Amino acid sequence: MKTLYPVWARLTPEDIRISTQTALIELAFSGCTTASDHLYLFPNGSRLDDEIYAAKEVGLRLHASRGSMSLGESQGGLPPDSVVEDEDLILKDSQRVIEKFHDPNPGSMTQVVLAPCSPFSVTASLMRQSADLARQYGVQLHTHLAETEDEEAFCIEKFGYRPVAYMQQLNWLGDDVWFAHSVHVNQDEIGDFARVGCGVAHCPNSNMRLASGIAPILDMINQGVKVGVGVDGSASNDSSHMLAEIRQVMMVARLRSGLRGASLSGEETPALMTARQALELGTRGGAAVLGREDIGSIEPGKCADFYAVNLNRLDYAGALHDPVAALVFCAPVKVDYTVVGGKFVVKEGQAVTLDLARLLEAHNQASKRLLDG
Repeated sequence: MKTLYPVWARLTPEDIRISTQTALIELAFSGCTTASDHLYLFPNGSRLDDEIYAAKEVGLRLHASRGSMSLGESQGGLPPDSVVEDEDLILKDSQRVIEKFHDPNPGSMTQVVLAPCSPFSVTASLMRQSADLARQYGVQLHTHLAETEDEEAFCIEKFGYRPVAYMQQLNWLGDDVWFAHSVHVNQDEIGDFARVGCGVAHCPNSNMRLASGIAPILDMINQGVKVGVGVDGSASNDSSHMLAEIRQVMMVARLRSGLRGASLSGEETPALMTARQALELGTRGGAAVLGREDIGSIEPGKCADFYAVNLNRLDYAGALHDPVAALVFCAPVKVDYTVVGGKFVVKEGQAVTLDLARLLEAHNQASKRLLDG
């Protein structure tokens, strides 16, 4: 992270627009119709507005998280002081973007989420005040939690609690809260999530890339925790491909079950995640985590959000006897159609809402400028 902060400090509003559209169209090409993004640095005049307006042009539904960092290095936090914000400013701007953009109605294309970055990048006061503000306006709360063992040790040393218990102290456990990762949680903590309705965004490729561990997703499902699928950001996962992520959800869950089975010495055979369970996490599961009852499945009264894949291709040869399993087990492909609210975003394998060649050129130029300094 410390390597990235100087790069992120050079981001401009135009960079936010370009990166938002690049990520969303890549997601659309993999069948995603609704995304949530956790933007928590706003350098050089950048605002959450830049991301929201960019998403409107693409045509995906967006849950835009107004993230924040307030604890710089001089106060014991991780980010340099140059990229953190004043807490009064954070709360004032959080209120502004809720009032300007949040649409709670069925079928809404934009919702706002309040999302302090993590327990070690903001103060306890900001966590509590963000929760109060979110509940005043009826919007959701989001943060990173229990991603690494280092975080667990940090929370115990600094606060005297494990991460989940610390969240409870801050009034951050509830059915309006979801956490990214939750890799290092025990059975009691999973039970706490289930009891109060907390959601979890499971990002297996990111967890593997960063060697964070394997989240106990089957244990969460079995206890009734809401679980959705996340691809994380490009700094932690170089592929925003939802079908690839769903496939990985199934694979790592099976690996964890296999490792657990080996440790049980044949006493019992752990259940293996099925393709349908994994696909459900990427559809109904994600909708539940985001608090949406109008999306996540195709049925009367819900939004016309869906994707379609032509299975008559080499990638699925021999697997057509079970099309659902084929989508998850076989190598992930680009979809042929993605429809959001009855409107094409991808049609016949092509982007409909923007000029992809121009976007890629702009993205590569912006990336080179940021990395070159």
